Amino acid sequence: MSQKDPVAIFDSGVGGVSVWREIVRQLPGEDTLYLADQAHVPYGSRALEEVRSFAEAIVRFLIEKGARVIVLACNTASAAALHHLRRTFPQVSFVGMEPALKPAVERTRNGTVGVIATHATFQGELFSSLVARYAGGVRVLTRVCPGLVEAVEAGHLDTPATENLLRQCLTPLLEAGIDQLVLGCTHYHFLRPLIERIAGESVAVLDPAPAVARQTGRVLAQLRDSAPSDGCGRHIFYTSGDRDTFAAQLALLLPATERPSDVRAAYWREGRLESDE
Repeated sequence: MSQKDPVAIFDSGVGGVSVWREIVRQLPGEDTLYLADQAHVPYGSRALEEVRSFAEAIVRFLIEKGARVIVLACNTASAAALHHLRRTFPQVSFVGMEPALKPAVERTRNGTVGVIATHATFQGELFSSLVARYAGGVRVLTRVCPGLVEAVEAGHLDTPATENLLRQCLTPLLEAGIDQLVLGCTHYHFLRPLIERIAGESVAVLDPAPAVARQTGRVLAQLRDSAPSDGCGRHIFYTSGDRDTFAAQLALLLPATERPSDVRAAYWREGRLESDE
């Protein structure tokens, strides 16, 4: 792998930007590609087989753009496709998302942990494996939170409607006495201030993005013999949705100093993802 092969990150929408941002903070010299499959957002309500098909086509697209390390910045895509992608593309190194259940179990004071994620994430083998490996003796309570991904995509980060959705989702967990809350969807990162306000100071909120960035750095270090790249990387963003809408979303979610200047369109054609360049 050369120093300038980009690190690729993909998600169904803008949620994975939280992971991209952490990767850029920790690895500022790396070039990146980001793909938001907004033609199909949200993934969480779709069948795992359908998400797997999208993910495979996205990976082929990213490989054509030069990626050799690909981060699935989407819990649903990781649950549906991570093992399949590793088998199908052995020449690529993949970093997947998993809910931060292990640190939640390690930190809980009362033995009650909550996880909020999509239905598809809870269906996947990754989550059941996490529970089996790490949750012995701890009560793990799960909640699906319909509508939150759509709220983030719409930019409704702190509105009465979004707060109402969150209260409906979180109230059963809070009433059950959780003291750790795991964010099992990358979109939820952008709702963290509102989540923390509702949950209160007695509940710790865990976001896996920093750990995923650290793992990406470890993977890069194993693939390369030389030191990390210096300077500032180049960042290209693609969406399979509307390019101008995506650019406006990024402007809302990111401070001016972190916004990418190169935002491009990708297109689904007969099951393939393509771009004009």
